[in-house]
Amino acid sequence: MNKLLLFVLMSLNLSMMSQTPIRYVALGDSYTICTGATEAQSWPVLLSKHLKENKVNIELIANPSQNGWTSQNLIDRELPIFDKSKATFVTLLIGVNDWVQGVDAKTFSKNLIKIIDHIQAQLPDKSKLILITIPDFGVTSTGARYSGGRDISKGIAEFNKIILDEAKKRNLKTVDVFEKSKEMGKDSTLVAPDGLHPSAKEYAIWETLIYPVAFQLLK
Repeated sequence: MNKLLLFVLMSLNLSMMSQTPIRYVALGDSYTICTGATEAQSWPVLLSKHLKENKVNIELIANPSQNGWTSQNLIDRELPIFDKSKATFVTLLIGVNDWVQGVDAKTFSKNLIKIIDHIQAQLPDKSKLILITIPDFGVTSTGARYSGGRDISKGIAEFNKIILDEAKKRNLKTVDVFEKSKEMGKDSTLVAPDGLHPSAKEYAIWETLIYPVAFQLLK
């Protein structure tokens, strides 16, 4: 095969590869399905749109997240959907319901490791996974109802340390929304009508934090 023909074939292959959409799956709970906002206002949809606008060929294939789900629910109900998705990029935001339901830190850590191991085993590129920290729901008007008499900020911070430490061990990208979420306690427009979940405005703010990390990872 002459060099010119080889060059043309390689160029065509590269062009075809660049046209293959990144298959995005968002895994999590109410904070990923975005309870309190419409589907169009959810940060995974906004993220996909923002990336497309900046020449990243991406499609949101699935968002099986559900309100109230724990890390164990994710293992049981979301990972089977992920397995069928042929995903090439994943975001993961899980843990708030573990804490609310009294799951101890050791069990949460074990489940988190199992989830990440499973995702990375399936991804063609193990680095294409972003871990997102749990927001501080304790600053909302109804958050205290779910504390069980515990310090919400302290408890969520403990779980977030588990998330960040695990990401560091694996050299995975992270987005920390914990501190930013505290603004929900000062601005009622950042909270949904249920007084607990973020509003569409707050989810949009999260997207501005997630976008630059995703763009650098996927561009």
